[in-house]
Amino acid sequence: MDRMLVVVFDTEKKAYEGSKILLELENEHSIVVFAHTVIGKSAAGEVTVRQSDDSGPLGSLVGTSVGGLIGLLGGPVGLAVGTATGLVVGSTVDLSNASVGADFIDDVSRYLLPNTFAVVAEIQEEWTTPVDTRMEAIGGIVFRRALSEVKDEIDDADAAAMRADIAQLKAEHAQARADRKAKLDNKINQLESAIQVRLQKARERRQAVQQRTQAKVEILKRKAAELKTLAAKAGDVTTD
Repeated sequence: MDRMLVVVFDTEKKAYEGSKILLELENEHSIVVFAHTVIGKSAAGEVTVRQSDDSGPLGSLVGTSVGGLIGLLGGPVGLAVGTATGLVVGSTVDLSNASVGADFIDDVSRYLLPNTFAVVAEIQEEWTTPVDTRMEAIGGIVFRRALSEVKDEIDDADAAAMRADIAQLKAEHAQARADRKAKLDNKINQLESAIQVRLQKARERRQAVQQRTQAKVEILKRKAAELKTLAAKAGDVTTD
């Protein structure tokens, strides 16, 4: 199952250790890591990217579920700046980009306090014990949530509601006085622009999901090929 994973630590050193453990578990074929990073929260409450796997399987964190989650954990401004990596996650992120619910953000935020650190990752795991056991052993507090994809129905419903408003405004426009028509025209134009913006964002999110899905498929194919090669080598050793 594809999941968002956040492990909170009280020191940066432990967070880096947690990041190392994550990759060790992947090498042991216990999990698959699609994207991961280490973040920190300053005394002022600013979330910064301390270590990034921008050269990892999914490439840049910007546009990924991990990047979206970091932006949300940054608070109302939603800004995360990597002092070491130069990564900036902008303030336009939303829950659909992070692919998790608001309650998950709240749960993590209660423990990701000023002067704490965390490993944030998008992973595939079949069972939780390997990650939990290793992370808890070094003092990590583990949060995970299955990833959800973009719900096109929500965008369609919102657009339909705005179109209904437009239809009503146009009906009023037909019977309005000249001075009122200009105000109604302005409202209609604003709603039509809002619909186009919403639909464009939905298209961009769908494209991003498709790209990430394809990237994950390629990663899993490569992992399967590696396991097949290892199994073949083990068979040769046994035969000998």
